[in-house]
Amino acid sequence: MTFSATTVLVLALIAAVVVAIGLWAYSTANRLDRLHVRSDQSWQALDAALARRAVVARSVAGAIAGPPADPALTEQAKALAALADRAERAGRAERETVENQLSGALSTIDIENLRPQLVAELADAEARVLIARRFHNDAVRDTLALRTRRSVRLLHLGGTAPLPTYFEITERATPAASTGLTVDTTRTTARIVLFDDVGRTLLMRGNDPKTPDVSFWFTVGGVVDPDETLRDAAVRELYDETGYKADPDSLCGPIWRRVAVFPFDGDLIRSEELFFALRVPAYEPQAANPAAIERRSITGNKWCTAEDIVRLDSSGETVYPYNLDQLLPEAAAAASGQAHPEVRSIR
Repeated sequence: MTFSATTVLVLALIAAVVVAIGLWAYSTANRLDRLHVRSDQSWQALDAALARRAVVARSVAGAIAGPPADPALTEQAKALAALADRAERAGRAERETVENQLSGALSTIDIENLRPQLVAELADAEARVLIARRFHNDAVRDTLALRTRRSVRLLHLGGTAPLPTYFEITERATPAASTGLTVDTTRTTARIVLFDDVGRTLLMRGNDPKTPDVSFWFTVGGVVDPDETLRDAAVRELYDETGYKADPDSLCGPIWRRVAVFPFDGDLIRSEELFFALRVPAYEPQAANPAAIERRSITGNKWCTAEDIVRLDSSGETVYPYNLDQLLPEAAAAASGQAHPEVRSIR
């Protein structure tokens, strides 16, 4: 039996369409699988952030229940502690309701009666919940957008995996404490783990102008301006603080994300820090365009090995981020182009 050229062409076209549909279905199924993994991991991160908030809520309850004895405060503390316990034990179906109740209870707390350290800890816990919830809801949105397409549903490319669900709770901003601290809720910081050609990393030494006797060390970087990208902000800060001009495209990352809440110069700063990695030839850092606050708070710099960082921490001068000596190999591999890690949370 012979086939005409037209028949062969039609069969070839049909085969091409079948192959194209198969490839699309395969790639879509793989993408769906990755999206489901992402939404599962984001829920685990959110669950951990909510659990930490419950622990802090119990600490707040213990603080407001202390002396002087006040029946109203005692009852408030008992109710807050009970809600924190319920939030930790609640299943996914009732978690939103209980967490909203906990948010409402926390909003009634007069934080003027709390220690500034506990205010900062509560702000940090709520900031982590806020960011984790947004990451989770973004992951759910992306998964549902693909999973609910008609072609995906007809071909059952989502398999039997349950549809992920959004998590909505009230977001509460922490007001000023009796110490006069105010909370900055919009600060984003771009930082660089900067290596020289022999593997040392550059750290800046500084202090809070309100407590000049307490020094600490940190990586190069600063606040992202409204009209800047993260990379542009990072290289600008690198030049301003050390005099080195870098190409934004030479940065690797971001590799890490850190949420920090800390008092600084009379304000309680809530900051989301994103870290890049970069390797450069060794040079002598010299501030080129320091801001006024940097002139008051940055007191020096040093190229450090991991052992140097351990010694600084041991001497009482804290190095941020925490455990940087253990994180350096990961950043160094990224800076050398040997690895391309996805951004992950650190302390």
